[in-house]
Amino acid sequence: MSDQLKELLTSIDHKIKTEKNTFLFQQGEVVNELFIVLSGRIQIGKMSPDGRELTLRICTKGDIVGELALYSDDAKYILNAKVMEAGEVAVIKKKQLEERLLHDNSLAIEFIKLMGETSRRDQTKFRDLVMHGKKGALYSTLIRLTNSYGVKQHDGILIDITLTNQELANFCGTSRESVNRLLNDLKRKKIIEMKKSKIFIHDLDYLKSEINCEDCPVVLCSID
Repeated sequence: MSDQLKELLTSIDHKIKTEKNTFLFQQGEVVNELFIVLSGRIQIGKMSPDGRELTLRICTKGDIVGELALYSDDAKYILNAKVMEAGEVAVIKKKQLEERLLHDNSLAIEFIKLMGETSRRDQTKFRDLVMHGKKGALYSTLIRLTNSYGVKQHDGILIDITLTNQELANFCGTSRESVNRLLNDLKRKKIIEMKKSKIFIHDLDYLKSEINCEDCPVVLCSID
């Protein structure tokens, strides 16, 4: 991201505090604003009428949160933004951003590239969910977590974020019970272990081989 685009995205209207387990926005609401995460964590996902959740990404400091449907009248959010960890976000008015991009072609092109990258990242996640089933979805999620939160150690990679099995299940679009079984199977095979409620991966190559990993760029294979 260029310095110009960073400056544009920090030309904020105001800031708001976020509280854990509240929503920044919910699906169906009209889009009037974009948000920049200043601190805390925001979970982006979708909820079905029967209460099932699908989590697409976790946004942290510096990430853009919101519907990137610029120049669309009455656009509505198709996803939810739930606060995982309290913090603060900067608010950018959608109309102000549209006006600035309308008069600066280079910034407009860069923003289009940013939108395309976000779309491609989501497409790869849907691909993993559809093509590889529950097991592949979990393995893909673990790989993405290592790219976003992995800390390399001499005998593997520590995923330096605490997630419950239900939260992992939400990334996979499946049940907590299914994730429990799959994680226990990986533990028996010594592929992973738990260290203070965090997942430690001993054999990342095993996970990659099981889903025929294409070694996508990290920018596409991440959880944020």
